[in-house]
Amino acid sequence: MSIQDTIEAKLKALEPDFVAVENESHRHNVPANSETHFKVTLVARRFEGLMPVKRHQQLYALLADELAGPVHALALHLYTPEEWQASGRARPDSPDCRGGGTP
Repeated sequence: MSIQDTIEAKLKALEPDFVAVENESHRHNVPANSETHFKVTLVARRFEGLMPVKRHQQLYALLADELAGPVHALALHLYTPEEWQASGRARPDSPDCRGGGTP
């Protein structure tokens, strides 16, 4: 099973209304076919009443093994259904990698 598949399977525990896991590794200075950089957009009722840091902690706990190993970066966009609707069902685009060099 790929790392992306593993992440998607683990996120089902949050009973999301919507989930998208995007492998953004190709946008970074890593070998081809890497699974090191991911963006997660997740909408769940369980986030209602929680500050962003508490939402993030839930995902960090679920994905602890991946974050301790192969996953180098994880962009999280976590919404309640109402927040997702208000956003127009859109999340921010990720910036391009600077390759670790100077700007």
